[in-house]
Parts: sequence; structure tokens; C-alpha cells
Amino acid sequence: MMTIRLQREDFDLADEIAALTRGRTDIGAVASFTGICRGDDQMAAMTLEHYPGMAEAEVARHVEEAQARWPLLGVTVIHRYGRLVPGDNIVLVVTAAAHREPAFAAAEFLMDYLKTRAPFWKKEERAESVQWVAPKGTDDAAAGRWTGSAPRRDAAE
Repeated sequence: MMTIRLQREDFDLADEIAALTRGRTDIGAVASFTGICRGDDQMAAMTLEHYPGMAEAEVARHVEEAQARWPLLGVTVIHRYGRLVPGDNIVLVVTAAAHREPAFAAAEFLMDYLKTRAPFWKKEERAESVQWVAPKGTDDAAAGRWTGSAPRRDAAE
């Protein structure tokens, strides 16, 4: 099962995990990551823009790659867009598998790629300035570690 949503509305982690696992007895592990808008460095808000259609396709492509790399039983990716203030949820990645290792690895893989490859643009509003955020080399380095050989799909706990 794969769920991908790009939306303005907030999401609820518990509801999304329940929807992914409801009635399933084959799932032994669920890993999740929730990105939240920080209020550090005097940030008042951020605005996330995306390219509709292209963004969903790009996220789906990376979910499919994760499913090819690891024996996943379900994936949910929700990414918000629009104006967000500190404390707002931004992104949710939930991965389900029979064992923890593929669930953890796939969630981390997906977040690394969402940070670097998904067509989202971020503008930060601070007390003294408003500016578009440039890509970070550290994010590219994190995503770069996934290139090369893929793990075996039968990876167990």
C-alpha cells in the first residue's frame, strides 16, 4: 500500500499509522519521521511551494525505489505546502515492514531524497528578511550515501 499526499491541511501521525496498519497482521515494524517547522533564528514562518503534478510523480518515483530496495508492506508520505509557522507539521514519512531494519532504512532514504530531490521550494520569513533557501551540501551528502548497491530485499531484523 502506498499513500502520497501533497496538501495544505495538517495531518495526524496516529491517524496515518492507524490507517496504514489497520487489519494487518503481517506488519511487525513501523518507522515514522515527522518534520516540524522550527522557530529558531527569529523565523516567523516559512512558505513551501511545489510544482503540482511533477512533485507527486517525483515523490512516487522515490517511494517506488524504496519499495524495490526494501521489503516494505506499506508507505505513507504526506508533504504540506503553503505558509507554515513554527510548530506546524511539514512532512510525514511512515514505512511499514515485517522487521525494523527495512522500515528504518526506507524512512531515512525517503527523507533524504525528499530534502534534496523533491520539487519543493522554501522561503523563510525572519524578523529582518525574507529569502528563498538554497540547497545544503549536507543534505546532498546524506542523499548521496544511497547511491550504489541496494540492500537485499529480504533483509531481516
